Amino acid sequence: MIRTQIQLPDRLYNSLKRLAELQETSLADIIRRATEKEILAHPEIDTISAKWSLPTPRALGIRKEVPVQDWRLLANEDNLV
Repeated sequence: MIRTQIQLPDRLYNSLKRLAELQETSLADIIRRATEKEILAHPEIDTISAKWSLPTPRALGIRKEVPVQDWRLLANEDNLV
């Protein structure tokens, strides 16, 4: 099991803590069960690739022949292309 930290608004924390007491269980167990329900509600999560890669760069319309120091002037032009 992996240990992690989360930040909860006071109101949510207090409500979860009361729920845990009513169910005679731990706050961690309440949070685990809630997250398991959320995962079950989104079956598409299994089809998403676990490996993320950087998207392919695309042309942003900056003219390559313009020196870097002139980019601000170019950006203020009405027609970038």
